[in-house]
Amino acid sequence: MRIGAKLPNSGPLPLERGIPQMAQALEQAGYDSLWVSDHVVLPSEIRSRYPFAADGRATWATDTPYVEALIALALAAAATERVRLGTAVLVLPLRNPVHFAKQAASIDAVSGGRLELAVGAGWLKEEFAALGVPFEKRGTRLVEWIEIARDCWSGRTREHASERYELAADTLCLPTPAHEIPLLIGGHSPLALRRAGGIGDGWLAQHDATALDPGEIERAVETMRAAAAEAGRHGAAKPRVVLRIVGSLGNAELVAEGLPPLARAGVDEVIVDVPTDPEGAAAALATLRAGAEAA
Repeated sequence: MRIGAKLPNSGPLPLERGIPQMAQALEQAGYDSLWVSDHVVLPSEIRSRYPFAADGRATWATDTPYVEALIALALAAAATERVRLGTAVLVLPLRNPVHFAKQAASIDAVSGGRLELAVGAGWLKEEFAALGVPFEKRGTRLVEWIEIARDCWSGRTREHASERYELAADTLCLPTPAHEIPLLIGGHSPLALRRAGGIGDGWLAQHDATALDPGEIERAVETMRAAAAEAGRHGAAKPRVVLRIVGSLGNAELVAEGLPPLARAGVDEVIVDVPTDPEGAAAALATLRAGAEAA
């Protein structure tokens, strides 16, 4: 099992400590990957239902500043050499798909093929409104934007025409990525899982450190396998599963105890919150590695 670290791109740390400096420290500590989160804007009061809490309420302060996700990854790419770089999770329907594809290809090219993106349909209606993007049918937009991005990554597009977007054939999108950028699908709904199996390169899930649920992972893997088979994607019989574990900062021992059953359930990689100072990051990783090796 790989151990990834959440690279803080929100709150005070990006400005106080610097994203490049934190990325370097986490890479030197030995983490396999670094992942950033995504919000473009936040309302002063969140009224939308938060899908990752039992009561549907988001509890963090809405005046939390966010360094834009792809800019944060570009900063991390320039400061590191080995770690993979990812989003957990980028709300793709909020972006122009061609511009997104260009940004992602650029990061992947200059980093030597280290980019891995988890994308989702989004849940914050107020954020869609602020950016002038329809909230309804955002899932359909997500699927279409994935198709357009992958086409752009070929370097020369086919013609694309829909009620949402038109793109002329033979549009040049350069540079091309250094490798085939994996697109994981975020979300826990049955539809998100079917998309992960049917069109995605895997699934990015989210659990709280105090509520790890291997059973949910097992059921989700079966749903993805069925969707892959239905789509004729026989090579996707073993879907890639990445688990974002929130509430893990300061709880490395608790998380480590839960890693063996998660690995047996199908989790390939976890993303944890860890200290960003070199000593604290290394100590947390040692604890987590011991748990993963017990799987």
